[in-house]
Amino acid sequence: MPGSPGDVGFCGDDELGYRRSRTRFVAGEGLALDAAYRLAHLPLVAPRHERVIAGRPVTGYAMGRHERVFSLVLPAPADALEAAPAWHALERELRAAPFAAKIAWDLLPRRRSRLHATICGSLSTGAPPSLGARGREAVAALGPIGVELRGPFSGDVNVGRLYLRVYPEKRDGTDVLRLIQRALGRRETGFYVVGVWNLVDDLDAAEAAALATLIERWWDRPLLRFAADRLWLLGATDDLVLDAPIVEDVPLVSSGSGPA
Repeated sequence: MPGSPGDVGFCGDDELGYRRSRTRFVAGEGLALDAAYRLAHLPLVAPRHERVIAGRPVTGYAMGRHERVFSLVLPAPADALEAAPAWHALERELRAAPFAAKIAWDLLPRRRSRLHATICGSLSTGAPPSLGARGREAVAALGPIGVELRGPFSGDVNVGRLYLRVYPEKRDGTDVLRLIQRALGRRETGFYVVGVWNLVDDLDAAEAAALATLIERWWDRPLLRFAADRLWLLGATDDLVLDAPIVEDVPLVSSGSGPA
């Protein structure tokens, strides 16, 4: 890989799943937190909200908590993001938006050291998974990966959470994060988002319209480009990874530059 993320080519929207998976805002209508969000997220950010789903048979969730689940994720560097001029501009807009009072701002500093995009989710529960020597070697051989972050994004599941979109480097016409999923025998998704903001209530029609406009205005504007030199194996008992330890650093070391 070239030495700078500015030297690489990144995947575009035609190769990733963001446009087809985004929230469909309807003119004149508000934005209601969906059931998935009210089960997994709302109990953690607004536990006394009347629409919290405290638990549900089979899901394993109880007030947003569940058995420890291990996933392989791409870290997002909080320090570099917070130093980026585009990030400051976006944050100013969010704080001035009509829906700003419905964002759980106090959550951001609690999660900044664990910002990430999931690449291979739910690898195991209870105990860490074995990635296998062959899978590790294939992942390490990719070397550092160029990444561009854009945002914000609201999806069609977990409506109430706002994300940054990951646009990964493309090598020989292929999304590099797909290569990681392929190497580990996992489903190839073309969808990698960094959860950042959480709503604490539904949005009314004016608030929803303001959010939709903000998302469109920022859609093609990069926030940060960086080179990821490692992945994390995280084990979390909630979907906001409030308690998640980094079980292992999984280095991205180019072939010939050292042991994997």
